[in-house]
Amino acid sequence: MIRLANHKDIKELARLCSQLGYESSEEQVESRLHRILHDLDHAVFVFEQEVPRLAGWVHVYGKHLIESEYAEIGGLVVDQNSRRQKIGERLMRKCEEWATENGYSELRLRSGGHRKEAHAFYKQIGYENVKSQQVFTTNLEGVNV
Repeated sequence: MIRLANHKDIKELARLCSQLGYESSEEQVESRLHRILHDLDHAVFVFEQEVPRLAGWVHVYGKHLIESEYAEIGGLVVDQNSRRQKIGERLMRKCEEWATENGYSELRLRSGGHRKEAHAFYKQIGYENVKSQQVFTTNLEGVNV
């Protein structure tokens, strides 16, 4: 069953974050989820197979830039023990539905160069790789504003 995430899912969302490669404490997930759930231009869908265990989650949000506007996948993960059961595809289709219902004509996602299996999955469900890019970052901790 696919449904919107809620605060009861925090422990499972955090567990799945680690499988995605992002160690996140339950407190961090709770804080982030609280902000996301209160923003109408974001949605987190979960795939629930057995209560309280989640088989996966996906985060979709609207991206508004001066030069373009589209929906984007913030993250997608399917539990390592539940892969190859079309759960990821079903979650992605739910995001496509959400994007269409919210007036977006395009859904994008970014996937790290090392995620070859994920790239094959996205191509298999009809997504096309349209560009390669590098990501730059800077640490803002301790910066005085």
